[in-house]
Amino acid sequence: MPSPELRAAAPGSAYVLSGTLISDGRATADAVVAVTGGRIAYAGSGRGFRTAGFRGARELTLPPGSSILPGLIDLHCHGAAGGSFPTGDGRACRDAAGFLHRNGTTTLLASLVTTPEEELLRGIAVLRPLAHEGLIAGIHSEGPFLSPARCGAQDPEWLRTPDLELLRRLLDAAGGTLKTMTYAPELPGAGRLVSMLAGNGVTPSLGHTEADARTTADSLTAAAESLRSSGTAGPGADRRPTVTHLFNGMPPLHHRNPGPAAACLRLAAAGTVAVELIGDGVHLDPETVRMVFELAGADNVVLVTDSMAATGLPDGDYELGPSAVAVRGGVAALKSNGALAGGTATLLDVVRKTIAAGVAPEDAVRAATLVPARILGLDDQIGSLKPGMRADIVAVDGDFGLAAVLRGGQPLPHPAGIRA
Repeated sequence: MPSPELRAAAPGSAYVLSGTLISDGRATADAVVAVTGGRIAYAGSGRGFRTAGFRGARELTLPPGSSILPGLIDLHCHGAAGGSFPTGDGRACRDAAGFLHRNGTTTLLASLVTTPEEELLRGIAVLRPLAHEGLIAGIHSEGPFLSPARCGAQDPEWLRTPDLELLRRLLDAAGGTLKTMTYAPELPGAGRLVSMLAGNGVTPSLGHTEADARTTADSLTAAAESLRSSGTAGPGADRRPTVTHLFNGMPPLHHRNPGPAAACLRLAAAGTVAVELIGDGVHLDPETVRMVFELAGADNVVLVTDSMAATGLPDGDYELGPSAVAVRGGVAALKSNGALAGGTATLLDVVRKTIAAGVAPEDAVRAATLVPARILGLDDQIGSLKPGMRADIVAVDGDFGLAAVLRGGQPLPHPAGIRA
């Protein structure tokens, strides 16, 4: 835990952390990470650091057995600490982002839900300034072009078939801050929707779908080609399509009717798509999480939280967009029908539970750092710990409990409490 004087450190201060470095799919014991001017100055073996010529740094004392990770990156997050990105005002959304930063998620997309057009536009108007300030990396719109048969916690009253004029209004309102959109491929006009998303630099994310395996595969393959040919991703960006919370919001895999899950797994294994997993121990059985990592590979998995306003708060009554939600035992469910309504875990919680499921720490960390950074096209800045990278750092103790967070090279106040 950072000492009190480090919490108030002046901008541009230099720091050194020592422990096991976990980054880029590798673990390096007895390592050092040094930070100055908000950037990584050194990341590697302690022996190498002694000859690196780095001076004037203040050491952050970590618990024995600690590991040093890149800042975590969440591509699917609806809020936290009482703040809801779909319906909150600027202050509530800032509070939610700040809570997540302090708990190790140093980069995030703020996720909207399916609502009337005016509410979607209002949500974008609230979140766009946060993106410009760097508090969030952009916006994820979960809908409104989703299947009524697999709407989950999305309000079915406001679901609609793809409407390119509506999409244009959303894109114009977002001003480049809309980064991903969840869509159902079986809906009429989904192909044109995917092309328009890709042409505007927005990553299509297949989900909340009743599609069969062939429709799923055809749509994702077309989406991947649209992203490759659009020229909007930038050099080196891995802007392939994603799958919104694999297995949730879609039919279960069946040996005579494989459905979308089978196609998503096959294309993930081929590197065509990246699949989201809510590895919080509620949305997926741990054995399912381990299976996906082993079948698809960590390079093709993105760990996410789907977190909502109750994250970091006690059980009680909350909202997810326009829907009333009851949280009991940390599980969020719609009051109307008991459907799961987002998560209450932080991304570090998800990483810890993924490791407990039998996934190697290097792979779990990779799926919460480098892979989502590549999807965002930001892997030259965040997602790994290398000299010159932005100094977004999470230090954890031997049980992967939070020990310290730096964002942009500045230590953040340690949270008062973290959900186990």
